[in-house]
Amino acid sequence: MTSESDGEPSPPPGYHNGMATLQAIKYNDGSLEILDQLLLPESCTYISINNVQDAWSAIREMKVRGAPAIAIVGSLSLAVELRKLAAPETKKDLHSLVKEKLDYLVTSRPTAVNMQLAAEACVKLSNYLVDKASVDAAEAKDVLVKHLEAKLANDIADNLAIGEHGARDIAKKCVNKDKIRVLTHCNTGSLATAGYGTALGVILSLHKANLVDQVYCTETRPYNHGSRLTALELVYEKIPATLICDDMAAAAMKEFNIDAVIVGADRVAANGDTANKIGTYQLAVLAKSHNILLYVAAPFSSIDFQIPSGQSIPIEERPHSEMTHTGSIRTAAAGINCWNPGFDVTPAQLITGGIVTEKGVFKSDQLVPV
Repeated sequence: MTSESDGEPSPPPGYHNGMATLQAIKYNDGSLEILDQLLLPESCTYISINNVQDAWSAIREMKVRGAPAIAIVGSLSLAVELRKLAAPETKKDLHSLVKEKLDYLVTSRPTAVNMQLAAEACVKLSNYLVDKASVDAAEAKDVLVKHLEAKLANDIADNLAIGEHGARDIAKKCVNKDKIRVLTHCNTGSLATAGYGTALGVILSLHKANLVDQVYCTETRPYNHGSRLTALELVYEKIPATLICDDMAAAAMKEFNIDAVIVGADRVAANGDTANKIGTYQLAVLAKSHNILLYVAAPFSSIDFQIPSGQSIPIEERPHSEMTHTGSIRTAAAGINCWNPGFDVTPAQLITGGIVTEKGVFKSDQLVPV
């Protein structure tokens, strides 16, 4: 991503005539496209999502990923289907269809709670419309479509607020530092959301305030979300950054005097335990050992108050081939057994900086439903 001739970062693939294509989700009047993140950073290629089945497959195959983006793409795929749907005969028929489709989308990836909560909210609204005598089936369909489509703009607004709250809190706690050094894990920027990002949004807000000295991003094995996606976003935003291997984190914390670790979350339990990309837990332990602040940045919708602790969060297991192969080339010994969880759980007591949401920064014992 850096030109050898002038040392300036070159634009990401797909950036032409001043118009950036570094956007995970494109939606306009029932037309939905997503950036195929399996092809990044070599190619910016958009694929059409024409129905719920397309969305389920794209989410499962990680062509789109990141808890907020999963919920948005899932919701918008249903909006696409409903827009094409002829007026249902009854509201109950519509409700059955909506519930069936949403239940199916929730099965695409089990750890992130955002899709589940989005489904529950839509089903609740559909139930309300069934009972409302003054609304006919066609009107009910329109209301549901508008509800599903609103998630895109709402997510961007939430991310901007997360960025501001997180940057302000970090700057306050690092008041003796002119510039701040942060470490982040996995990908939590525009590519994981509708735009701006969660943990990477906090970093972007710090950068805009001229407070970033250096960002260290892990490669995030085995899917390399950090080296393929976060590195791309950091270069695109012209944020000073350094890529490190996952096993360099402790050495980097000691060598570079890192001030804060900022990560995202796929689900936060009621007690503040947090599920995030595998490798987050070890970063939390290392941050605690080095007396470094650890922040978790996520929309309030990632908090699952129905789950008391991290022990109850379902952890997705990914295909072994993600570990044993690079593309189509085997890089591990044939016959070796593999363990490939997609996520791990960080205990609440290790989240020393706080949980950053669009509603503010909270300690784990301050989380209450709103």
